[in-house]
Amino acid sequence: MSSALNKPAIIILNWNGADDALECAESLLAQSLQPKLIIIDNHSHDDSVERFRKYINAHPKATITLLENKRNLGFAGGINTGLRYAKDHHFEYVGVLNPDAIADKHWLKSLYTELTSHPSAGIATGLLLRRDGNTIDTSGDFYTTWGLPGPRNRDEPTVNAPNQPGEIFGATGGGALYRTTMLSDIGLFDEDFFMYYEDVDLSFRAQLAGWKVRYTPKAIAYHKVGASSQKVPGLAVFNTFKNLPLVLIKNVPGRLFWTIGARFFLTYWLIFASAIRHGNGWPALRGIFTSLIRQPRAWVHRVKIQRNRKASIKYIRSLIHDGPLPNQTGLLKFRKFFTGK
Repeated sequence: MSSALNKPAIIILNWNGADDALECAESLLAQSLQPKLIIIDNHSHDDSVERFRKYINAHPKATITLLENKRNLGFAGGINTGLRYAKDHHFEYVGVLNPDAIADKHWLKSLYTELTSHPSAGIATGLLLRRDGNTIDTSGDFYTTWGLPGPRNRDEPTVNAPNQPGEIFGATGGGALYRTTMLSDIGLFDEDFFMYYEDVDLSFRAQLAGWKVRYTPKAIAYHKVGASSQKVPGLAVFNTFKNLPLVLIKNVPGRLFWTIGARFFLTYWLIFASAIRHGNGWPALRGIFTSLIRQPRAWVHRVKIQRNRKASIKYIRSLIHDGPLPNQTGLLKFRKFFTGK
């Protein structure tokens, strides 16, 4: 299947969660296609690094590298540490699996087969289920005409999972395999995002540059939802309000920018009002102000991204979900009020 030269590398990013990360590593060492493991410690304050060193010493036959970041770089920066290592060491394929996820035995083999079978594809992703196996966490990412990304099939029963492989808009950063030539073409995760929606941004940039994103139902992993973000109260809200405008500014092309942007402006403030009602007004407000600080750099990135765009606006529009996601009930009611649909 894979020679030693192009053996895939898989990144596990840890922050104060060695129990989960080591369970994840165990599932990867049991893969039918053996990966090189790259464990990134994102400046943990507990005994994670010591435990990883002991684990590596106890598995001398496994190919595991431990890299330590000197500060917490978030998901985007932490994963980039591993992506740079993989590129510098000439890996053709490098993947990511959330530290609080465990992979089915054929997860990596399925992603590898899907990606290598489609030369125009730069990313492959699979089916991420909740730990009980009965509920879908995500089968990839959507982007909508309201400027909101979202996970496909979230909270649906597993029997509703798409059962055929094919092209989709985006891959979840919780479990995906990347072609390093694509990363050399479009760049790595945008570290301005820190965490949340950096995977949407990367998939969007890939699509704009002409790289396809593939989904395969055979690549199954099981996820503990929110195990990292729940460690810091308000973190998810802050990064959501910071990052949503950045995705729009950088990526939505041509005339779509104005139609989607107008809807997004209304949506953004409706979500802010909802955050206030639920006691999350302060982290949301901080996210808005931080986003305003980051937006000039996003506009600079936009110029380069759009200048290098190879995909047609018609093709990009075909990837964008028409209307709010089914679980966005507030927006669905808002749309119905104005359109009757």
